[in-house]
Formats: sequence, C-alpha cells, structure tokens
Amino acid sequence: MASGIFAILDDIAALMDDVAVAGKVATKKTAAILGDDLAVNAEKATGFLSSRELPVLWKITKGSLMNKLIIIPIAFLLNFFLPVAIKIVLVIGGFYLAYEGMEKIIEFLFHKQKKGTEVIEKNTLDDQQAEKLKVRSAISTDFILSIEIVILALGSVLTAPLEVQILTVCVVAILATIGVYGIVALIVRMDDAGYHLIKKSHEKGFFNSVGRTLVKSLPIVIKILGIVGTIALILVSGGIFSHNIPFLHDFLTSWPSVIRESLFGIIAGTLVVAVVTLVKKIVVKFKTK
Repeated sequence: MASGIFAILDDIAALMDDVAVAGKVATKKTAAILGDDLAVNAEKATGFLSSRELPVLWKITKGSLMNKLIIIPIAFLLNFFLPVAIKIVLVIGGFYLAYEGMEKIIEFLFHKQKKGTEVIEKNTLDDQQAEKLKVRSAISTDFILSIEIVILALGSVLTAPLEVQILTVCVVAILATIGVYGIVALIVRMDDAGYHLIKKSHEKGFFNSVGRTLVKSLPIVIKILGIVGTIALILVSGGIFSHNIPFLHDFLTSWPSVIRESLFGIIAGTLVVAVVTLVKKIVVKFKTK
C-alpha cells in the first residue's frame, strides 16, 4: 500500500517537472503577448475615480479568468477535431484588435480631444452604464489576447502528453492573468501610494520626494501605456495576419517584421473602421426615415 502511494507521488512529481519545463518554454513564447496585454489593459483600467479603480480592475480580472475558462477547452477541442478553425478565429480576432488600435489613432488625429482626462466620478445610472461599457470593452479585448496566449502556449507543448499540455496551458493562463492584472493594480494605485508616503513623511525628507515622484509619474506612465497599448494592438494584429494568412506570410519578406506587421495591422484596422463607420451611417439614415 505504502509503495503504491509513493509510486503515485513519484508520478505526480515527474508530471510537475514536465509541466515546469514546458511552462518555461510556453511563457517565453507568450512573453511578447503578455507585454502587449499589460500595456493595453493598464490603459483600459484607468479613467475612474480612485475608489472605483480596484473594483473595476477586479471585474476585468474575473472576466479575463472567465475568458480563459471558455477558451482553453475550446482550443483543445478545435486543435483535436478542426485545427484550421483556430486560425480562422485568430484572424477574426486580429481584425478586432486592428480596429481598436486604428480607431484610437483616427480619433486622435482627426477628432477634437477633450481637455483633461475623462473620469467616471459619480455613482449615477449614466456613470454606472459608462463603467459597464468600459469593463465590457476591456474584457472583449482581453478575450482576443487570451486566445493568442492560449494558442501560443498550446503550440509550444503539442508534442507533450495530453496531461502535460492541459496543465501547462492552464498554469500559463492563470499566471498571465494574475501577473498582468497584478501589475496593472500596482500601476493604477501609484498615486495613492505616493500620497500615503507624503502624509507619513510630513512632507519632508526622502520618502516625501519618493511620494511626490509617484504622484507626478502616474499620468505620464498612463499616457505612455496608452500609446504603447495602441501600438501593441496594431502589432499583435499584424503578427496574427502574418503568421496565419499564407499570402501575407510570404509578402514583403525582405522588410523588417515590425514594419511588415505594423503595415498589415494599419491597413486591416483602417478597412474595418471604414466599414464600421459606413454601416453606422447607413443604420442612422435608415432609422431617421
């Protein structure tokens, strides 16, 4: 009996070793997407009153976990029964990411910007609705990025036994969610940490300087992350097109990959923005009749 228990424990230990090795490989392959995920979601988790930042971030985190809970089994089923469907889903997701990125760029270039940062301050019905819409947008974007993370993690362990594949993908997905949104939480609370240091130091000395630096740095960090997040959306979408559309994979191969993928993302995003804008105008015109 005892030997049987030790044999089971030995098998579990060996399995965990395999998962740890496979997890390292999968994490390296998804590192770029995780960086993009961080930049995009840090930008989306801001614009709320301080007291609402963490509750909103928690809603997005739960949505991200639910996304992965949906995506992981579907990814394994599609990979087993219909591998081509994964590419189709990735390409559709790529168009969505390109649209989000180019919509922000077009908004910045051709529409007047409101002065200051739009912040959801009160708990009115309109503000609650605005918060829900922003959370929904963040979860939708996370869904596409989560697909990319899961597919890349799965692709790195396809030759491993099924149990190693499942455990590795699950571990990477959980770590990605905790890591990304944990860092986002730290970023959005920088100013509160700064105010706390200023108060504790009685506005004197080293900790006062650190606190003031944190408070002053937050708007700059958020602005930088907003820019990086927009660029990330374009690059990730372009990378999806480059790797999953044969024509584009072999197109302009002499160009640096960053330029190629940026070009693909910009063109795709601009086309989708044009189509969406046209459809909206048609719908509005139809409703006014």
